Amino acid sequence: MPSKNLRSNPKKRLLAAWLAAIFLVSACAPALISPPPPSLTPAPTVTPAPSALPRLWIAPSVPETLQQAAALAGLERVSRAEQASLRLEPASAENSSGALWIYADVAAFPTVEDGLSLEQVKSAFHGAAPRLLLTASTLEAMKNLFGGEPGSGVEIVAAEGLTEALWQDSAARAIVPFEQISPKMKVLSVANQSPLWKSFDAQTYPLKVVFAAGSLPLPKTNRDPAKLTTLVMTGVTALVRATAAKMETKGLTYPGEGVRDWLREADIAHISNEIPFAENCPPPNPNQTALIFCSAPKYIALLDDVGVDVVELTGNHFEDWGREATLHTLEMYRARNLPYFGGGFDLADSQKAALLERNGVKFAFIGCNPVGPEFAWARADGWPGAAPCGDYGWMVDEIKRLKAEGYLVIATFQYFEYYTPEPRPWQLTDFRRLADAGATIVSGSQGHYAQAMEFYGASFVHYGLGNLFFDQMGYTYPTNGQRTTNTRREFLDRHVFYDGQYIGTELLTAMLEDYARPRPMTPEERTAFLEEYFAASGWR
Repeated sequence: MPSKNLRSNPKKRLLAAWLAAIFLVSACAPALISPPPPSLTPAPTVTPAPSALPRLWIAPSVPETLQQAAALAGLERVSRAEQASLRLEPASAENSSGALWIYADVAAFPTVEDGLSLEQVKSAFHGAAPRLLLTASTLEAMKNLFGGEPGSGVEIVAAEGLTEALWQDSAARAIVPFEQISPKMKVLSVANQSPLWKSFDAQTYPLKVVFAAGSLPLPKTNRDPAKLTTLVMTGVTALVRATAAKMETKGLTYPGEGVRDWLREADIAHISNEIPFAENCPPPNPNQTALIFCSAPKYIALLDDVGVDVVELTGNHFEDWGREATLHTLEMYRARNLPYFGGGFDLADSQKAALLERNGVKFAFIGCNPVGPEFAWARADGWPGAAPCGDYGWMVDEIKRLKAEGYLVIATFQYFEYYTPEPRPWQLTDFRRLADAGATIVSGSQGHYAQAMEFYGASFVHYGLGNLFFDQMGYTYPTNGQRTTNTRREFLDRHVFYDGQYIGTELLTAMLEDYARPRPMTPEERTAFLEEYFAASGWR
């Protein structure tokens, strides 16, 4: 029983209760033990967290660009297939969710051969000749496509060394993914199909591999037809004399019948029409000797028929029929919304580039005439005509400006005429000047006799394409009286662009017949023509 003092004093009673509580806690607590040294403390067991991302294995046959695309998914990449939950590798051709990868059989650009059968491609892969150059990944892809091991003629070459290796051995060929095609390569058709053609059918083309990796998102293909753009450049058009007479008797579209499809198929078809249309133009005379020319306005039906997209007006005959005919011609082009360049209503108009856009790619066409005569040049006082080159300063500045604005620049000349293939030293200087300024293509529109070509830096330069629609079935050399029919031979250059980049040129070749109508060359004519011009270009 509590004492009387505790019962009578609440404060003392509260203090006694507090001391009793402390005693009880102390009595129940265990004795204090010093903790073991850190070196004796057991390490905690850590259970690894499961990976949040699938593991990806990429087969050796997968092209580098597709590997890079797969890397964007951010998956963990493993070195062995058995470690992976996703495998990027060749799949069934019917796999619609995979990436369809197109390959091309290529050679050095100065190659006469144009195409191969699929059996020839397979034979080269399994055989000893010709040398077949492949990157390591392409070799694995072709092993999957063709089956079996490669023959002794197959060599592994790094992608950056392929083009040089092809040029060092003119007999060698290579197989490359479409994205590795470059201008100095010639793409050979396989089974009558080329991935550079607008008519290309990926479903039936044999050089292709589908790569897939389950649900991994991949590019649908390395060749999107919506990104492919073609431009056909041509030489001299002059609808006069015998050509015009044939149009009167055989139809206004007769001259284009043999090459119409080449021009119509192109995204941009270029024509250099040197002659003005005149209402008072007299009937054509095949035997006309005076070099003063005009065309009947109805002859523009030929340009409509072949699908012309841009007209060059650098010709030195553009003022032949006087100011009114030149102005009338310009109005005819305007009425058709047909862009023109290299000539115009006055000096400023003649120096403007023709700007076109195709498949999201911007093109600028610009040209000039260094030859004259003076009356043919446009002037600042309102005189129409061709754009004079002057010292080329204005043209160099414009090319630089246009390139800086994202245009692919096509520069042309109505240059001095020569009747042999080789370019003259001063011609090299002037054409290369425009390439140095940034023109992707530099093309000579003046040559009645085709001239050589070259790759200069990143540009393709063709010094003269020859005639297109003109009656020049031959030429007599004034120095010795000898006659040549080589004026009948024509180049039409088909330049190919993909996703805004210049990737190659196909040399289309034609032979003029009947004083008016170019037709595709026969295989024998083409072989002789290309052999001669590859030699003249310093490539043989």
